[in-house]
Amino acid sequence: MEISRELIHKLPKAELHCHLDGSMRIDTIWDIAHEQDIVLPASSKEELRQILEVGENCDSLATYLKPFDITVSVLQTEANLQRALLELAEDCAAENIRYLEVRFAPALHTRNGLKLTQVLDAVLSGIKIAESTWQITIRVIICGLRHTAPAETLKVAELAVAYKNKGVVGFDLAGAEKDFPAKDHIEAFYLIVNNNINTTAHAGEASGPESIHEALHYINANRIGHGTRLRENGDLLNYVNDHRIPLEMCITSNLQTKAVSSYERHPIKSYLDYGIRVTLNTDNRLISKTTLTDEYMKAIEIYHFDLDEVRMVILNGFKSAFLPFGEKARLIKQINTEMRDLGIQASTAYE
Repeated sequence: MEISRELIHKLPKAELHCHLDGSMRIDTIWDIAHEQDIVLPASSKEELRQILEVGENCDSLATYLKPFDITVSVLQTEANLQRALLELAEDCAAENIRYLEVRFAPALHTRNGLKLTQVLDAVLSGIKIAESTWQITIRVIICGLRHTAPAETLKVAELAVAYKNKGVVGFDLAGAEKDFPAKDHIEAFYLIVNNNINTTAHAGEASGPESIHEALHYINANRIGHGTRLRENGDLLNYVNDHRIPLEMCITSNLQTKAVSSYERHPIKSYLDYGIRVTLNTDNRLISKTTLTDEYMKAIEIYHFDLDEVRMVILNGFKSAFLPFGEKARLIKQINTEMRDLGIQASTAYE
């Protein structure tokens, strides 16, 4: 069977690594800014687009993160947060993403006086509307930020605990990786782990495998965000593989942040060949100018993924979801049925 873009678009997919503030629509940012007198560093939508879409000439993770100053500036009200979530859900549903874990740092949205609970409630209210409108299941991962004081990370960890089983399924450590070690935030993750909440962490992107080791063994990450530099430590690579620790890989953004020097140097195919549980994600739809369909097409066109490998990565996404086992099993059963209807034989394993 030919692996066409149309087929990839039709296939049911999961996305586990998607930042709300990095996945907005240009028109929305422009409209909110002009309606609410928020100053933008651009005199037209096209100029704004050129600032926000970093392109392949981006030189580092630090540079990649700069556009977030703009996107976060327009996400300081409950209505704007809900709107951003609904539009992201609509964009995802349009390419048959059936399960989405959306992540964001609530602390970034309190500049105009919103409480952390108000920020989270606004997003969760958007999710409720989205799930009743489109065929999509959405859950939230709350982000702490590496560069902030550990006490601030602890506050948002407490928020995650309070909203466990209310739409929040995980806790993440995001932001600038280099010079901001995960172990500084160990108290927050101690609280998270002791309340049986799933954990993930951005690691092995701007720093080496030692950052992945720290994420696994200091803050007990259940998944690793990116993990492109895992291959630099064979022993750790085997540990990740043996323990079936999923990697949330994002081909386009990994090139843009210079986690890899070229598309050809990306390890996604070698990781998959080795047996590592690779998942494919957008990271930031706006900043990276991508969709999940785009990411799968790059895997096919650049790394020559065949249909079995595409199927495997899709199923890895659902298997790695931060969902209760029974809910996950039901979702995978449904996805298997849909794949078979498209002529693709899928796995019945849920683990």
